[in-house]
Amino acid sequence: MPAAAQHRRAKHTRLARKLAVLGTGAAVLALPLIGATNASAATTTTVTATSLGYTNDLDGWIRASLQVMAQNGIPGTYDGIYRNVIRESSGNPYAINDWDSNAAAGTPSKGLLQVIDPTFAAYHVAGTSYDPYDPVANITAACNYAAQRYGSIDNVYGAY
Repeated sequence: MPAAAQHRRAKHTRLARKLAVLGTGAAVLALPLIGATNASAATTTTVTATSLGYTNDLDGWIRASLQVMAQNGIPGTYDGIYRNVIRESSGNPYAINDWDSNAAAGTPSKGLLQVIDPTFAAYHVAGTSYDPYDPVANITAACNYAAQRYGSIDNVYGAY
């Protein structure tokens, strides 16, 4: 792991709040185009949760995230993600916490799972959007963090 990522991980011991949605509210996932022969030759395209067969709402964002998580060996269940999303943001992908210690330090928690930017960057999952307001990217990064810190998002029952 690069030193910068280790520093960010050490500095940010709990996942605060952030998630990302495009200006249109569409959840996106960057996937290599079919037929690409290697990662350097692969062109990525952004697809919406609906183009993956999911609805463009909390249910669809969670299901799309679970698909990406399964492909990357990140544990978690629908119920565990849903429970944490409702507690952290009430399902609002634009939620911002502007009052806690992270906000006071200039890095407010954002999105469905209230992730701060450095945590999102450190736990970003390849193939998802780099936009921390994208629901699929935010959920997936938050679950990746929770898996590393707590074993799974399913083991999180409070601020993390």
